[in-house]
Amino acid sequence: MTTLDRSWNIVERIRSKAPLVHSITNYVVMNNTANALLAIGASPIMAHAQEEMQEMVGISNSLVLNIGTLSAPWISSMLVAGKAAKAASKPVVFDPVGVGASSFRTQACTKILQEVTPTIIRGNPSEIMAMAGADGQTKGVDSMHDTQTAEEAAKYLAEHFSCVVTVSGEQDMVVSATETVWLRGGSPLMPKVTGMGCTSTAICGACAAVADSAFDAGVAGMVIMNSAGGMAAAKAEGPGSFQMHFLDALYSLDKKDLIL
Repeated sequence: MTTLDRSWNIVERIRSKAPLVHSITNYVVMNNTANALLAIGASPIMAHAQEEMQEMVGISNSLVLNIGTLSAPWISSMLVAGKAAKAASKPVVFDPVGVGASSFRTQACTKILQEVTPTIIRGNPSEIMAMAGADGQTKGVDSMHDTQTAEEAAKYLAEHFSCVVTVSGEQDMVVSATETVWLRGGSPLMPKVTGMGCTSTAICGACAAVADSAFDAGVAGMVIMNSAGGMAAAKAEGPGSFQMHFLDALYSLDKKDLIL
């Protein structure tokens, strides 16, 4: 089965099973990522209170942790949920938004990485380099490095934490301890819309809930994003209409639309 075949199979599974994706994510992107999950066929739940984490993880098929708007109570909830998900053998997708921008943020990422050991880490090149302890300067949540520069850091994380690392950029890269895949597509409009990286993480969460492997989930997540991004850009006149067309593209995505 080819990479495109496996990715399309995952899309079909999402649409038939409607996996429940529990997202502890940031205020900026909650609406965006929830709508994206609905459009591709998954079911989102956005819960943050520590008191309900065990129950929410119990009914969910995967967990997404996103530290975009970080606070101490949210870190505690992420740790509780992450440990519960791992104990139940449910995939955890981690987005270290802006890691390296502050010591508080970096320390939180380190704690999550060590205590939860996510199934998939998805970030931009600067975030992945900062996670690996490399010289990854971070400008807010934007990357100051390209994907190729982060390849060594991604491989280190994949090997050291037995996870899959997905790096978003002009070219996307998905890395495990034994495999590396480079993916093309998307659109220059995507960085002009807030939360597209976070949406990638959420989509990877949906893929991980139904995929046979974390690597297939990471690849499928980025194939879906890039394919829908290209479809949306072909119709959009700017960032505003791109966002609308992107949701429509996720909803109407067909196997013939997929690109690598």
